[in-house]
Amino acid sequence: MASAAEQLAANINFAAFAKATDLQKRIWYTIIALVVYRIGTFIPIPGIDPAAFAQAFQQQAGGILGMFNTFSGGAVERMAVFALNVMPYISASIIMQLMSTSVPSLERLKKEGEVGRKQINQYTRYLTLLLAVVQSYGIAIGLQSSAGVVSNPGLFFVASTVITLTGGTMFLMWLGEQVTARGVGNGISLIIFAGIVAELPRVIMSTLALARTGDINPFAIFAIIAVMLGVIIFVVFIERSQRRLVVQYPKRQQGNRMFMGESSFLPLKINTAGVIPPIFASSLLMLPQTIVGFAGMGADTPEWVNQLQGFIGYGQPGHMILYALGIIFFCFFYTSIVFNPEETADNLRKYGGFLPGIRPGKKTAEYLDFVLTRLTVIGAAYITAVCLLPEILISYYGVPFYLGGTSILIVISVTLDTVAQIQSHLVAHQYEGLIKRSKLRGSGGGIVKK
Repeated sequence: MASAAEQLAANINFAAFAKATDLQKRIWYTIIALVVYRIGTFIPIPGIDPAAFAQAFQQQAGGILGMFNTFSGGAVERMAVFALNVMPYISASIIMQLMSTSVPSLERLKKEGEVGRKQINQYTRYLTLLLAVVQSYGIAIGLQSSAGVVSNPGLFFVASTVITLTGGTMFLMWLGEQVTARGVGNGISLIIFAGIVAELPRVIMSTLALARTGDINPFAIFAIIAVMLGVIIFVVFIERSQRRLVVQYPKRQQGNRMFMGESSFLPLKINTAGVIPPIFASSLLMLPQTIVGFAGMGADTPEWVNQLQGFIGYGQPGHMILYALGIIFFCFFYTSIVFNPEETADNLRKYGGFLPGIRPGKKTAEYLDFVLTRLTVIGAAYITAVCLLPEILISYYGVPFYLGGTSILIVISVTLDTVAQIQSHLVAHQYEGLIKRSKLRGSGGGIVKK
């Protein structure tokens, strides 16, 4: 019986999807946009000797550049036009969100609704352009300082590299916004998701090749697979978990009719911030580490650069401490942005709702803040553990490829969010169909009466 019911539900969903032509167009638009992104990760910037750069990259592949390469879908390894990916845009978003809570003019714009949001988005684009220029200039200088990597070093190479990498980032920013508006899911998150997923087959095949040659114990591979499956199950469980606060609505009278009091619930996710904290923390760490990593490729590297690279290098205690602090900070910061206890309590009071045993108004806001803080502590500890545990295993147990907790968290969160959006489109399509059929029946009934 259960299998028959599941089969019937699947047939209904498939029939609804077959009729949802707008959803199909959105999915095709998203797929085409991601294909365009993948093509761009194979187009190298001009003036680079591929063999020399591949050799220089292998020296840094186990560090931060390896993680950056995973996020960019291999574009860094090929030094493609999309090597910067959308990281400058993410960094700009971080800065603008921080400034919108401290700069009065931006705070006023934030409260103006859609118009203010568009203006802040425009400022974010300008800041993205500035950060992309700075980062691409640092990469160009670092490449020039590496022996044999650049065919004709000089001002023309620096200018062409800055223009190419900056143009690639701005194009990806525009592409992500178009996917968000015309496709399915969050465009920027899907671009990062596509880069990570595209690299998974390569790193898995390289690991299996090491097992065949005896460089890694086959039992270690089974242990890694077991750990990864456990992490995936744990992440899905936590991402689906929520604290439900009961909301009670009193009796109300409309005319001569008395409506009984209703009860509902206010869902609070354990991980309210989602995948934003590890992405923000990674992007902030990537900026100095990328510049230091490329600067360390040269023969005459200053001693302080080597010391700084050793302190914040991937797998080092300094990197893990900064990464953990960044994740915890952005968990609390982003949660405070997406959920305002005072505004929620005020909305409940306006509609007559209240939490049983809690006085409406200020007491409700304090209780919501208390519960949300406790949930955020659990969520921050969960995200930090998921992101740092694989890094510890990689650094201290010699796992030969990067498949960190950040990558797993991004892939699972983006998948769940995209599936939820597809389901919401299907529900909206079915609802519109029901409304149209009810209108047709109503008009038909009127004709019969005549």
